This record gives sequence, C-alpha cells and structure tokens, in this order.
Amino acid sequence: MKVGIYARVSTHDQQTLPLQIKALRDYVKRRRWTLALQVKEVGSGAKHRPQREELLCAARRREIDVIAVWRLDRWGRSLADLVVTLKELSDVGVGFVSLNEALDLTTPSGRAMAGMLAVFAEFEREIIRERVRAGINQARLEGRPHGRPRSAALKEKEVRKLHAKGHSQAEIARRLQIGRTSVRRLLQKPSSVKKQMRKSYA
Repeated sequence: MKVGIYARVSTHDQQTLPLQIKALRDYVKRRRWTLALQVKEVGSGAKHRPQREELLCAARRREIDVIAVWRLDRWGRSLADLVVTLKELSDVGVGFVSLNEALDLTTPSGRAMAGMLAVFAEFEREIIRERVRAGINQARLEGRPHGRPRSAALKEKEVRKLHAKGHSQAEIARRLQIGRTSVRRLLQKPSSVKKQMRKSYA
C-alpha cells in the first residue's frame, strides 16, 4: 500500500519533527508499505494548514492508500475536525493510522474506535449547543442582542465556486470555516442568477 506520512510542529517547538518522521518511516517499513509522500508542517495555525490540505487532496485523488501520523493532535484541529476528516478519508477509501494512540482504520478494531470518536464529538457538540442556548436565553432575559452575524451568507459565491470545482461539502466547510449545514443550505438556495432569470420571465 502507498502511504503518506504527516508530521507537524509549532514554530517554537521543532525538536520533535525528526522524531516524528523517524517513527513514521520505521512504522511504514515494518508494515512493508511504500512511502509515497512525506509532509512536514511547521508553524501553521489551527485554521490554516496548507500541507495537510495537500495530503488530503492526494488522498481524494487516490494517489495514496493510507495517511499515517505520529499523534492525533498533530492531525486534528479539534475532535470535530478529526471526525470529519476521518469520515472523508473513509468515504474515499483511504485508511488512517496514528502511532501513539494505536489507531488503525485499516482494521475492524480501528474503525470501531473511530466510531467511538464520532460519539464523543457529538457529545462535545451537544454540550456547546446547550451552552449557546443558555447564553441566548440569558441575553433575551436581559434584553441584550444575541446570535451570531450571518457570516456564512457572505461566502455564498465562494461556496458555489468550490462546489462547481467538485469539492465535497465537508471540504468546503473546512476551507471556508463555516458549518456543513450552512454549506448545504447555501447550495440548496436558488442562486442570484436563477433569481434574476425568474424575474426576467415573470
């Protein structure tokens, strides 16, 4: 199998980079896999990781069969992000391995563990939703404005452009930092061009 390995460190803490690379290369050798891609990410923030995105693109094109990382927190920006990317990899038939957690999605037990991660992610989202609802109720009682600005609506053109290029809804949401529900809602909504055409024929 062809594997892409991914190592990431912060700008101020690069000591573990050689350690990550060596551990990953040794693992690939033990599994008798073929090292197709080696990706290093240094100093990238939580929201923007271009090297990780390149590796994901290679997975979508099926240039690799497995992605291997040293530790889960090197890959996922959050539990929710981790679950979304693992689901996307599973959908395109690409495996995922994390050495420290002994997570291997190429095995039945690894896929079962990924299912547990999804449960925890949903639990985390529910806690956040409860806090948001409590905050909104309190704001209403105090007569303060509540809710968030409709930032997703401002990105409708970008959403449609990426969708036209063949990007999945999950990928669009991740790139534009908006919810997948917002992406789906924007794509289901008639575009401004269609609205204009309807007015012309009315």
